[in-house]
Order: sequence, then structure tokens, then C-alpha cells
Amino acid sequence: MKNGFGVFFAVVLALGASWVGLVVAPVVQLGTAKQATVLVTGETWPVQRTGEATLGAQVYCANGCVACHTAQIRQEGATFEIVLTKPGKNPVAVTNLLAGLKLSGLSKDEADAAAEKIKDAGGVTASYVHPFGADITRGWGVRQSVAADYLYDYPVQLGNLRVGPDLANIGGRMADANWQLAHLYAPAAYVKNSAMPSYKFLFEVRKLGATPSPDALNNLPKEFAPADGYEVVPRPEAKQLVAYLLSLRADVPLYEAPFTPNSKP
Repeated sequence: MKNGFGVFFAVVLALGASWVGLVVAPVVQLGTAKQATVLVTGETWPVQRTGEATLGAQVYCANGCVACHTAQIRQEGATFEIVLTKPGKNPVAVTNLLAGLKLSGLSKDEADAAAEKIKDAGGVTASYVHPFGADITRGWGVRQSVAADYLYDYPVQLGNLRVGPDLANIGGRMADANWQLAHLYAPAAYVKNSAMPSYKFLFEVRKLGATPSPDALNNLPKEFAPADGYEVVPRPEAKQLVAYLLSLRADVPLYEAPFTPNSKP
């Protein structure tokens, strides 16, 4: 009887600990999350999606896009760069000092130390943050994805397989809606060796009327274009899906994911 109670207590303890770790802790950490503040500008992030983009998220989910695409940019770390903004009252001394200092590819401590030396010489500096990692090198994003990026997503469609590229910042790097629509209709026409299936069911092939539809795809290669006298017109679901894709952006610096644009004084 004593052993039975001990086993029961151990099972309850294990299940309780798992529930606290997997349910309670995430709710405490993220359940009351609010919009983050964008560094420098002070604006809030993320911005609520339009109604069309919100409907597009449902189209994305219904068509299983998350099975082949992730929406999470990974980052391996960040380096710091020190840039002189003002030489101060003793520019010669500052110039001589800069000649002997490493100013880029620094750790945070190295950057702080270099900035302090320049300050002591009379110069004024600015610190630049440069995230790095395979995803960033590929051009998929400029910084890592963080919890704040998904505040308005339900369900959050992170994905775990990359048959296709990551989409966390697709709205920032490929913002042409016409290209996105044509790519949905004929992926192989725009991406060499694409494994993506065609989503032709999101479009309607119909006879030309007295005037062509303003929404008709007019940039399809000849081998994918409809027969003469016909046109390809996106259905509302196609437009909604593209609106959702264009809303996917992770291109603002946040406290937990800082970066500095490549503009320098």
C-alpha cells in the first residue's frame, strides 16, 4: 500500500511539473505580451494586420504552407562596430588612435572599450550592431525572430521544415504583389527547380471580356499563359494569401533583437 501511494504521488508530481513547465510557464512569460517598442523610432511593433491579410493567414493555414516553409529567422550572434561621428577638438590624436584600433567585428566588451578610448581622446562615436547567421547571410532577414513578432498570429505557424525558403520577412524582401500572385499560379516559372506545387485552384481561367480584367496575370511566361482569348484572374483567396505574405515582416530593431541599418554618417 505504501509503495502504491509513492508511485501515485510520483506520477502526480511528474504530470504536475510537466503541466507547469509546458502550460503555466509559457502563459506567464508570453500570455500577457504587449506590443514591443521599436528602437530609435519609438513606434510599436507589430502592427495589426489588415482584414484581408488576416483572412490570408487562414488560407495559408488551410493549404498547409507551414509544412514546407518556416517563419522563424535564426541568428547565431552579433558583432559590433564603432564609427567615429565627431573627431572632437583634437582630431590628430583621434586619427592616430583610430589607426591602431580594431573597429569592426567586435564583441560588446571590445566595442565598449574601443569607444571609451576614443572618448578619452576627445572623439564621439556611435555603436553599430550587426547580427550574423546562415539565415541572415541568405538574405532571409536582418535579425532573429522573437516572440513579439508573432503577437497577432493565431495559430503561430513557425514550421520546422524548409523545403522552401523561410517566410518570416518575405513581405520585406519580395514586396511585389504581382510577382507573388504569378508565383502562386506557376512556381516553376519564377524559381528554378522549385518543388512548390501550383496553386491554380486559387485562380480562375476565363474568357476575355470586352476589356481585360485589371486583376488578370499579365506577366506569365508563354508556356504557362492561358490560351488565346483567355485570361487568368486571381480568386479572393489568392489575393488574401498574398496580402498575408506581404504582411510578414521582421525588419525593425527591437530591444531583444537589435540591429543597425547599413547607413553610416
